[in-house]
Amino acid sequence: MLKKKEKKNYLDLVPVKSLNIKWEEKEGLVRLIVPRNSLMDRLARKLFFTPESFKIDLDKLGSFIWKEIDGEKTVYEIGKLLKEEFQEEAEPLYERLIQFMNILKNNKFIEYK
Repeated sequence: MLKKKEKKNYLDLVPVKSLNIKWEEKEGLVRLIVPRNSLMDRLARKLFFTPESFKIDLDKLGSFIWKEIDGEKTVYEIGKLLKEEFQEEAEPLYERLIQFMNILKNNKFIEYK
């Protein structure tokens, strides 16, 4: 028998920040600090003197979302807070939010519980 895939509503998922990702906040904007510690990264550091980590600066919407990811709020709840804070500037709200969350997930910056 084939298993039926259980359909999950993306907005009900709860994002959790990866423990490997460090971050800092300056003037309300977030900078993610991503370590480069795979075997290939360590080799590249030795040969090409590349940095031990790379930094990603988020804009004000991305920074707001990142700070709201606490392991408790759902994607939907974060979207509501985003709408309250940024009004029309956040539109199209859920399309942009889901795309941003997918980027974070694909780069292993967050997971879902």
